[in-house]
Amino acid sequence: MKVDKAELFPVVDESGNVIGSATRGECHSGAKLLHPVVHLHVIDERGRILLQKRSMLKDIQPGRWDTAVGGHVDFGETVHDALLREVSEEIGIDASAATLLTSYLFESAREREMVNTFILHVNSDARFNAPADEIDELRFWHIDEIEANLANGTFTPNFVQEFTTILLPHLRS
Repeated sequence: MKVDKAELFPVVDESGNVIGSATRGECHSGAKLLHPVVHLHVIDERGRILLQKRSMLKDIQPGRWDTAVGGHVDFGETVHDALLREVSEEIGIDASAATLLTSYLFESAREREMVNTFILHVNSDARFNAPADEIDELRFWHIDEIEANLANGTFTPNFVQEFTTILLPHLRS
């Protein structure tokens, strides 16, 4: 997987309004240009959470476990269209029934994102098609298994934050 640092992303204000554009390279350079992304949490009927192990070729958090789907919104694309595209590319299923849980700001040393977090419930026999250049592994995790590994570097920091503050409270409500 070759990362296209010239790929164009929208730059947004804290309300999600597009105020400009910047390249992937600019957004990931430490300039902290706020750009939108989509995350999808896939939950089966047993309450297990589908996670992806990020490819070692990724420019951000390679080799760590993360949300089932995560990706950038392209310039000129809606958040919903980006979700459907990323889900199709990363796990090969229809996500038209996904619902938005929340949107929030996430900041790391390298970037600043407006994360649009969705959830989709599937049957445990659902079949996924993960491309090898995007994802090293894809599997369902039990909540207690995730909780036991939260502090050991298994997961991306963004997933840890999202799991503990958004997903877990939602699943337990």
